[in-house]
Amino acid sequence: MENVLYKLETYLKKQISRKAFLKFALGGLTLFIANNRFLKLAFAKAEDSTGRPKNKVKGNYDLVTAEGPDPYKNTVQAVAALGGMEKFVKKGAVVVIKPNMGWDRTPDQAANTDPMVVAALVEMAYQAGAKKVTVFDVPCNDERRCQENSGIKKAAEEKGAKVTFVDHWNVVKAKFPYKSDMENWPILRDAVECDTFINVPVLKHHMLTGLTLSMKNLMGVCSGTRGLMHVGIDNKLVDITDFMNPDLTVIDATRHLTKNGPSGGNVKDVVTMNKVIASTDPTLADIHAAKLVDKDPMSVPYIKAAVARKFGIFDPASASIHALTSV
Repeated sequence: MENVLYKLETYLKKQISRKAFLKFALGGLTLFIANNRFLKLAFAKAEDSTGRPKNKVKGNYDLVTAEGPDPYKNTVQAVAALGGMEKFVKKGAVVVIKPNMGWDRTPDQAANTDPMVVAALVEMAYQAGAKKVTVFDVPCNDERRCQENSGIKKAAEEKGAKVTFVDHWNVVKAKFPYKSDMENWPILRDAVECDTFINVPVLKHHMLTGLTLSMKNLMGVCSGTRGLMHVGIDNKLVDITDFMNPDLTVIDATRHLTKNGPSGGNVKDVVTMNKVIASTDPTLADIHAAKLVDKDPMSVPYIKAAVARKFGIFDPASASIHALTSV
């Protein structure tokens, strides 16, 4: 059987380009997963969920930007200016911090969230009275290497967090009050059912969407065949943001991967910005971050979709925005 498959692969490679062959192979894998009865049965048993509660925390500002050489201090001061972590984390709360931790890259390569930004959020959550803080992401590279080489595992665990591998069987099925292509999508239960959810993306280039920002980062709470999300990704990302309703969005703009994202790898593509953005509104946070790197927000598909749907604060002129210098 193996010999037959090898001959088939060799023949196909001779007949079509490598790119076309990879598309063929991925298409076959997708078809297998979609029709695998065991996987269908497993996800069919998942409970329905309408998402996280829609109660919004009102901060002192809608958005705060902190700038300075220390990403830890930037994070602390940005959240403090919003009103403090106590606004978002109650005593005894179970907190999930969701960074971008999907790539086997070091911090200076800027493909993942800076570990000191995550560490600051973990410490503040415990200071506010959290019972448990968990950090995870659905990675694209090897999960263990992503956690370790990003520096996030060490930094977060030193502050008391539990950095976990995701459980793709422990999911809920997403339900929406409107027609959505994300209907019935398996979402990690721990992300949905925590008391406080903090979304912590890194600001970086993305070949498909132009930029990775807070809404794009929420692909990391989705299980299933995530590659299928890239079709109609604009509205799907708005829908999953609506479903997840992050309590706090913190965008790490310590470094900006300017091209070859999302994975990067070349430090020559990285520009130091030394900024952290904290906001109670994902749309506003993404618009503000796009402008920081001179990117037209309306050229980012999911921001354009959010504005068209009047989702969140889509007019920065109507928002209260505060900039401070961290020392």
